Amino acid sequence: MPKLKREDGEERATDFVESLDRGLRLLQAFGATSGPMTLSDIARAAELPRATARRILFTLAHGGFVSTDGKLFSLTPHVLTLAGAFLRSNQVVTVLQPVLDRIATSAQEISSLAVLDGDDVVFIARGSPARVFSAGLDIGYRLPAFCTSVGRAMLGRFDDEELAKRLKAMRREALTPHTVIDPKLLLKTILADRAKGFSLVDREAEPHFRSISVPVRRYDGTIVAAINMGAHVDRVPVRELIERFLPLLRAGAEDAESRLL
Repeated sequence: MPKLKREDGEERATDFVESLDRGLRLLQAFGATSGPMTLSDIARAAELPRATARRILFTLAHGGFVSTDGKLFSLTPHVLTLAGAFLRSNQVVTVLQPVLDRIATSAQEISSLAVLDGDDVVFIARGSPARVFSAGLDIGYRLPAFCTSVGRAMLGRFDDEELAKRLKAMRREALTPHTVIDPKLLLKTILADRAKGFSLVDREAEPHFRSISVPVRRYDGTIVAAINMGAHVDRVPVRELIERFLPLLRAGAEDAESRLL
């Protein structure tokens, strides 16, 4: 992840705000469970002393980000203002949202936009058919990059040597019986996908789901995201992904390229 630099180009220990770092870690700790959490649970999940976690929680409560009945703590909808700020300020989302909507309407299937975040992909936008809202990957949903079509499409942006190092270093756990975890085979697959200009993953990330993705490039050709479409294996065969979905995805990515700076 890129680091922020001072105006003089130097980084100093005094630039790091430990209390803010701890607060952000604590906010993320709420994702460890689907319901309210006790102070002890939150402190343990955030790997913080109980007294420190307590001070941070009451600071967040004062700002409206956390609610409590004195025993259990929960995030409030106010937390979504943080995500909203990202979505409103992110150029990729602004440019691609109309593209996703157009693709979804044409195919009558959900289309999604994802970016790389470390070794994971994060879905940051989606388009759904106007006729019905159907279930799909939620905004903010994370998956390992190595076994997803969007991830492989974006991993192709690294040169061969760096890609090989990344694949070898990243955590690779099989999510289904079909998940490829061998780094040499993954390297070969991603290089082949890069040459083809798309990635198709069949039941590697989810047992009954297949998807196809294309990289999204900015004006200078750099890959900055990926868009995909997918479906249950019993409903959409591989051939349909390539013949019907791929042309729509490619057209959408090409349309966005000149407008991404």
